[in-house]
Amino acid sequence: MQAAVALVVRRGPEPAFLLVRRARSPRDPWSGQMALPGGRRDPEDIDLRETAVRETREEVGIDLDRWGTLLGRLPDLKPTSRAIPRLVIAPFVFLLPEGSGARVASAEIAAVYWVPVADLGDPAARSAVAVETPAGEREFPCYRVEGHPVWGLTYRILQRFLKSRLARLGPATGDNDPGMVE
Repeated sequence: MQAAVALVVRRGPEPAFLLVRRARSPRDPWSGQMALPGGRRDPEDIDLRETAVRETREEVGIDLDRWGTLLGRLPDLKPTSRAIPRLVIAPFVFLLPEGSGARVASAEIAAVYWVPVADLGDPAARSAVAVETPAGEREFPCYRVEGHPVWGLTYRILQRFLKSRLARLGPATGDNDPGMVE
């Protein structure tokens, strides 16, 4: 199964990226967690970029085709837990103009947060979260955003973003092929 997420960064003196807190739902394996806008690919989606754009519009009301600039694509990830659906997740990085907003636009989303990119480099933002797994309780590295842990796939995507050239917030080069960036 394929899925895509959008790591949406807003320009400004202090660039910020968008996180959502998923609504609680017994049908959602990521219920209540902090995440990036995104979801499973629909059969009508031309490609995974379109999936990320559609899901972002549906979940937070941002039209990335109209307002966003695609900076690139990070390497695909897979969940490491067997308890999570077997997915391959494609993360796309988009840049929005300064002053852009987001809103809760779906029952799947409980809240939206703009987080300064610089906060990810602050050692005080890093923490650990204890999570009950089928093998027992385990600790995972995380960021804390307004008291909520950002861990798992979202944490891994943010780590890859920070280590990539995309964190410098320059547009994709060449023929607008976002390419893979590490």
